[in-house]
Amino acid sequence: MNATLLAVAGLVVVLLLMIWVVPVMGYNTEERYTPQQPVPFSHQHHVSGLGLDCRYCHTSVEVSQNAGMPPTETCMTCHSQIWTNAAMLAPVRQSLAERKPLRWTRVYTLPDYVYFDHSIHIAKGVGCTECHGPIGDMALTWKATSLQMRWCLSCHRDPAPHLRPQDQVFNPHWDRTPDTPSGDKLMAAYHIHPETLTDCGVCHR
Repeated sequence: MNATLLAVAGLVVVLLLMIWVVPVMGYNTEERYTPQQPVPFSHQHHVSGLGLDCRYCHTSVEVSQNAGMPPTETCMTCHSQIWTNAAMLAPVRQSLAERKPLRWTRVYTLPDYVYFDHSIHIAKGVGCTECHGPIGDMALTWKATSLQMRWCLSCHRDPAPHLRPQDQVFNPHWDRTPDTPSGDKLMAAYHIHPETLTDCGVCHR
């Protein structure tokens, strides 16, 4: 009888662990997901190597809900002069010739009932890497965070550690220094009130 009870108790524990662990496993959250793209664009090369600012391609990130994807003309600003015959850039040249935009595959997808605005996060000193991970070092873009509700709430409940000075928001290699204002000072400067950030209406509209 004792052996049976122990077996049942063990099974219950295993099931409870599975219920808790399985939903947050990378298999389900698609963390590290690296979708195939029409062009193997490297942030590592363009951002860390060449020093391009995020806003050069994502032009609406400061003023819009969406960061925006660059039109082919942006790519051809440089690639009409360099790597003009590179095979990997054939889709870019074809896109320009046919006047059809490249069809990029989304790395991050939110449900319809979730509202996210890039511009407000930028305005409040949240750097790109807080959500996109080490994007400046990615040879191919992969999903760095789960975007599950618990993940978003962990920051909304305690935003201070995730804030940085405005002039460093787009710096993919920024790190805090002794001269960096504290998270509490940045919260005050950006008028951030954590007690309101967990209201349902902030993210669900």
